[in-house]
Amino acid sequence: MDTIIDEILKGYESYINRFNEFSQRAPINFRQRNWNELQQNHKKRLRLYKDVLRLTIQNCQEILSDRCGDKALWSDLKTRYSEAIAGRPDEELAESFFNSVIRKIFPRLSIDNDLMFVLPGRIRKPLEPDESLFHTYPGTWDLTIIFRKMLEDFDFGVPYYNKEEDIAFLVSGVKEVILTRYAPSLETKIQVLKNVFFRNKAAYLIGRTYIGGKWMPFLIPFVHNEKGVFVDTLIFNPNIMSGIFSYTRSYFMAEIKVPAQVISFLTSVIKNKKIHELYNAIGFNKHGKTEFYRDFLEHLSNSGDQFVLAPGIKGMVMTVFTLPSYNIVFKLIKDHFDPPKNMTRLQVKEKYKLVSLHDRVGRMADTHEFENFHLPLDRIHPELLKELKNTANSLLEINGKTLIIKHCYTERRMEPLNLYLESCSLEEAKQVVEEYGNSILQLAQANIFPGDMMTKNFGVTRQKRVVFYDYDEIEFLKDMNFREKPKPTSYEQLYAAEPWYDIAANDVFPEDFKRFMIGRADVRAHFFQFHERMFDPDYWKQIQDTLKKGELIHAFPYPENIRFRPNEGI
Repeated sequence: MDTIIDEILKGYESYINRFNEFSQRAPINFRQRNWNELQQNHKKRLRLYKDVLRLTIQNCQEILSDRCGDKALWSDLKTRYSEAIAGRPDEELAESFFNSVIRKIFPRLSIDNDLMFVLPGRIRKPLEPDESLFHTYPGTWDLTIIFRKMLEDFDFGVPYYNKEEDIAFLVSGVKEVILTRYAPSLETKIQVLKNVFFRNKAAYLIGRTYIGGKWMPFLIPFVHNEKGVFVDTLIFNPNIMSGIFSYTRSYFMAEIKVPAQVISFLTSVIKNKKIHELYNAIGFNKHGKTEFYRDFLEHLSNSGDQFVLAPGIKGMVMTVFTLPSYNIVFKLIKDHFDPPKNMTRLQVKEKYKLVSLHDRVGRMADTHEFENFHLPLDRIHPELLKELKNTANSLLEINGKTLIIKHCYTERRMEPLNLYLESCSLEEAKQVVEEYGNSILQLAQANIFPGDMMTKNFGVTRQKRVVFYDYDEIEFLKDMNFREKPKPTSYEQLYAAEPWYDIAANDVFPEDFKRFMIGRADVRAHFFQFHERMFDPDYWKQIQDTLKKGELIHAFPYPENIRFRPNEGI
């Protein structure tokens, strides 16, 4: 038994140590402007969990032999393992690793808190802030002194481009947003998390100011060019901050030694985010999956509505359903795909894996992949059960009062863009079709070509951002061949029933986009004018040329008009 515990712990420690090694490279990549290595390290870090888990499972299976399904053994293992990890600064992550091991080893395991950490292994008291994890600046100091000291405390290893200008900008921002509403007192203080969060070409400081009897959060993004590091903006807007930590963006790279403490700090800063979303955002997506499942179980026990088909046009590849009272959809790959889809289930899984490893630039939704997901059968609407049996029966198993789904993805629920356009005002429609085009073009800059760009494959978020969520036809943009359509030169060519010219599998004719992109008549002209370049093959080729040079196009997760130096290249 001790051998199994040692093996699981060895696997977990291998994972977390290598995870931290990749995270520790981020400030070096930032300093050296080595964006390609930063992106590669991000992907390696994402692959790491499954790679370590695979080896751990193999070793445990060899030790356990025919006792893999011994409940008494696993119950004892859980108790002993919980004792072994008690007091670790990353105890909750170690619990999730144990869950991953038993879920892969124990045949047909149902959810059982006696055998796995469905709930935390120990009752944990609410965390008191650990003062050592952040810098504190007294409110009695002059603002200029505070920000000068802050910039000294966060040394990026690169000279500041113009430190005094940055300090003046930050001081001005605090005066305008905070000091016009609240007067400082002896209790006023500023705290900034010592962990610097890196993503894409930016580094973020995350802080809060205690004033007026409450905490006011802020974010300071830093970028740099050949001239040095500089403050890009100062963000107080909670919606923008929430968007920076969105489920549509890639995970941050940051060395985090006490995850629960960092999460505790973040919950006071990033509003309207659940615990699992914050764990995802800082790179611990496997524990985020655990926290999501706990949240889901709690909601399930406190609600009574039934699971139903998700609103929108039925997909040709996925069957999608939801619980109306919970903002998540469940996606199952169908057993058979309607024409013209001609791919396999494995190919669809590979597309979802590609998205999980790629920079989502705020335009693709994060997913969690589940095997043997258990749902109470009496909560499944009869029409939904019928649809599931008709479309994905091979993924279903009914065991007594439980529906077991052998494989599915979970994803944040959004309003399908096509449905949104049916009921919104003209001004809202103009705004959202602009966003729709921006979404496609920003994905292109991240080397993603969506493939099927019909509005039914995009969703509208709470903040009215447009996000792509149908991944079965995505390709790397660099692999596509953007062409102008050949002009007919004869009567036969003009009226041919089929294209009279050769078309390769990767050929794309941007001028054809107009035929299907926007169905709402009163906004089509606005969309075509606003995104005129989208229909020009040369524009797509320009993006391809930039990508082929190995250049990383930075995706700013906040509006361009709030940047301090918008004309400075990075």
